[in-house]
Amino acid sequence: MASLKVGDVAPPIVASTHDGKPFRLDALRGQPVVIYFYPRAFTPVCTVETRMFRDRHDEIARYGAQVVGVSTDAQDTQCEFAQRESVQFPLIADPDQKIARDYRVKWPLLGRAQRVTFVIDRQGKIAARIHHDLSAERHVKGVLEELTRLSASEPASASESSRA
Repeated sequence: MASLKVGDVAPPIVASTHDGKPFRLDALRGQPVVIYFYPRAFTPVCTVETRMFRDRHDEIARYGAQVVGVSTDAQDTQCEFAQRESVQFPLIADPDQKIARDYRVKWPLLGRAQRVTFVIDRQGKIAARIHHDLSAERHVKGVLEELTRLSASEPASASESSRA
């Protein structure tokens, strides 16, 4: 199955967050959403990536964007990881790999998600797909570049209201 491309509609996500709250991607329609997939909580690169999204969260939020992390770990692992890393955004467990399959980021032999980040625009379409297995920094940098581009292409009234 081919990778999702820029312009494709983002597949729906209905799940529970690390703290047990319901999450529906369609409920965020009208604002940009950053969905980053990572292979495994508590591993070195995944921890660095999560910390980078945590540390740049306020900057990302200035664009009106919501950050969501997804891995194929179990719910209790996501909860522990979120607490240990003090994340202020939802982490979603995907132990049955449904979300990873829907987003076409599942490693076939490993049964884990690849390190892929999607920026979803206000209309629910994929605006960017960032895939670097070992460079967490490229993911955050790519997200900020895409959010800047999306912000510049919005009508002034929408851009101003998203930052209010």
